[in-house]
This record gives sequence, C-alpha cells and structure tokens, in this order.
Amino acid sequence: MDPPSDAPTPSSLLPTVFSEDNNSRSLWVSAGSTAREVCSLLVKTAHCSDVENWALLELHPSLGLERCLEDHEDVLKIQAAWSLKGDTRLVFCKNYAKYEFFRKPTLFFPQNMISDRGDVEKEMTSSQLIQSGGCPEIQGFLHVKEQSRKSWKKLYFFLRRSGLYCSTKGTSKEPRHLQYVAELEDLNVYTVVNGRKLYGAPTDFSFCIKPSRKPVRAQDLKIFSAENEQTRTCWTSAFRLFKHGKQLQCNYQLSQLRHGNLEARNVSDIKSKSEASLVAMDFSGKAGGRVIQNPTEAQSVEREEGQAWRRREALRCSLPNLSSAARPASIHTTQPWFHGGVSRSDAQRLIEKQGLVDGMFLIRASQQHAQCFVLSLCYKLKTKHYLIIPCEDGGRKYFTMDDGDTLFIDLLQLVEFHQINKGILPVCLKHPCVCVAL
Repeated sequence: MDPPSDAPTPSSLLPTVFSEDNNSRSLWVSAGSTAREVCSLLVKTAHCSDVENWALLELHPSLGLERCLEDHEDVLKIQAAWSLKGDTRLVFCKNYAKYEFFRKPTLFFPQNMISDRGDVEKEMTSSQLIQSGGCPEIQGFLHVKEQSRKSWKKLYFFLRRSGLYCSTKGTSKEPRHLQYVAELEDLNVYTVVNGRKLYGAPTDFSFCIKPSRKPVRAQDLKIFSAENEQTRTCWTSAFRLFKHGKQLQCNYQLSQLRHGNLEARNVSDIKSKSEASLVAMDFSGKAGGRVIQNPTEAQSVEREEGQAWRRREALRCSLPNLSSAARPASIHTTQPWFHGGVSRSDAQRLIEKQGLVDGMFLIRASQQHAQCFVLSLCYKLKTKHYLIIPCEDGGRKYFTMDDGDTLFIDLLQLVEFHQINKGILPVCLKHPCVCVAL
C-alpha cells in the first residue's frame, strides 16, 4: 500500500515549538533546517501579520537559561544535544534586537569597555569593525560564580579572538597575569533569568557560557554577573560576534532582504535614509516652505502639530458615524500590544526577551491604580513605565499621560498618536511586543 501523499519524507523529523502563552505546535522539518527556515514555516502556519524579527528561543526553565538561536543554526542538531530528562524547549517569539548592534554599535559597545590595545585592525574604528562582522577586544569587571560553590568573586576579564581571560592581578593585561578561562569556538552564551534566586547572583544582570556540544548541566556552567544591562548586553553580543563573526553579518544582510528580494531591501534603505534626513518645515509663508533651523522653534512646531492632530481626532470621533458605539471602549483588548494585567516585572521580562531596542512597547492594565493603564517602553536598553490616567472633559471620558494637556478617546488613539509624535516620551512607539498563539 502506498504511503499517503502528505506523509513526511524519511529525512524529516518532528520538533515541538512553544509560544509565549505555553501553547505548542509540532511541525515536520527536514534534516538540516535552520532556525530561520523554521521561523518562516511558523510564520505561515500561525498566520502572523509580519514576517520579520521572529526567532526561536532556547529555554531551560529549571536552570533559568535562555538564548536566541542564530538564524543559521541547525535546529535538530541543537535539540539532539538536550538531555532527555530536562525541561528544555523552543519558544517562538519576537526578537527585535538580534542584530541591533550592527545598527547602533556605540550603544551596545561603550568606549570604556573597548581595550586600547585590542586586536582591532588599525585602519578601522571599533564601530566599523563591528558593522563588518568583527569585534574589538572587550574588557571589564565581572562577578563570577566559583565552581561548585555559592560564593562569587569580582575579577577583571578580557574577551579576545583567542578566548576569554581573567587577570590575576587587578586590571593588568600582561601575559603573565592572564589566566585562560574558555575557548570561544565551542561555547554558547545564555542570559540568566532570576539569577539572584537560583544562583545567589549579586546583581540582576547575569549570563553564562557553556560548551555547545554537551547537555546543559549546572556543573558545566560558567556564570557571570554584570553591574547593569548595558554591560551584560555588551559581553553577550561580543561573545556572539567573536564566535560567529562574518556569519552574523551575513545573517543580518539576509534578514534585510525580506524573502530574498533585493529590491525590497533597496526600498527599505532609501526609506531609512529619507527618514534620517527629515527636517522641520514651515509652510505658512507665501513663497513656499522654509527649513526651520532653530531647534526651539522646531519643537514648538511639533507641539502645535500634535495639538492640531488631537483636535482633528477629537472632532472626527465625536461625529455620529464615528461614535463610541462604532469604536468600542474596549478596542484596545484586540490589539497585539495590549497584554492585560501582566505585572511590571513580567512586562520588563517580555521586553527584554523580545529585544531591548528603542521604541519597543506594550500597554498593560495597572495593578496599583484602578481603571488606569501603564505604557512600558524601551529606551537606551532600559524599560520605562508611564501611567495612563482616565479623565473627563466636557462629559466625555479620555485618557492622558501628561495631566490632561493631551487627551485621547481610547488607547488605540494614544498609540497611533505616539507612533508619529514623541509627546512626553523619549522616543516614538515603534515595535509592539506581541505574543502569537500557535
């Protein structure tokens, strides 16, 4: 009897992938399928509205470890290295920051962490080296957990192409004072979640490295703790660049092509250049427009445009055919950026997991203030929280974040406004945190 036409080929295997709400989906993939190919398949099966910035997260809940698989990594090989008794899983989620260090190297690699005598090519700056797929030597203090003990030591580390080293004498770089810690080629770097509770970490910004070809076991982990998020991000990004180098740059370029269409990337490049060159204009004169040079005047024009937009929207939504009956007050509950009553810490974790890039946001119901909401927004690798308060004006209910100076009829209007106007925020809303049900 012939096998059914939709039966998998012998070279196919069945991995299980979870979504962030703990639902799961099993799908057939061919041997050798990369993380990017599996994500493309999941985008189609889950009917996602967009196709970019998706990733597979390797999660080890009991150990508090997680890492984003590189686009080129073989998914089945990764799974083959897991312990059969463990709770390891793959999670399908957004990751906007996967290649953000190529776009903003100075934010991810602060100058004080780049060694003066690092193995940077003399004719290139550190930023140019990073953007070309290289990485400068990184240095700085880290707390390190002593093997098989609960105590931590603060040591000075150096990350080079040849490996990770620590200094046995303060911050000395002399070869006689450098102790070899790990080889980069055969290791993976993980973010540690809840490191204080699980490992007694001295800070909230822990990460670890482990051999990539061994099952994840607590005794094989080398756990470090940084002083802040920027420092941790610098170290973990440097590990990735030193290990994968030009391959990461290739992955980044492929991600820009959007289905392998070179023209789409060109359009995107033109658009980004156009957006970068936007200037404030004044069209009130009779002789056409003029460029506004004065920054104070430009900010005033931006405020006036925002107020005019608010008046137009308020008038539009007060018309009979666009009444609250046509646009229910609960419209925000259908939006991908609304996450119900998640806690402040869970919101921060979600933003961290999906990538600390400027403009990433979500809105949640406030747990401390009745009928209020909170906008959680990422800016410069930190999550900021803004209270959204309900108020009344002229017998109608509005929402505000600036004590009533700017009013919005609902949360959807608030988001739409701040996607094109910063208002009181440090950056416009750009990337919504989304959770997809598989």
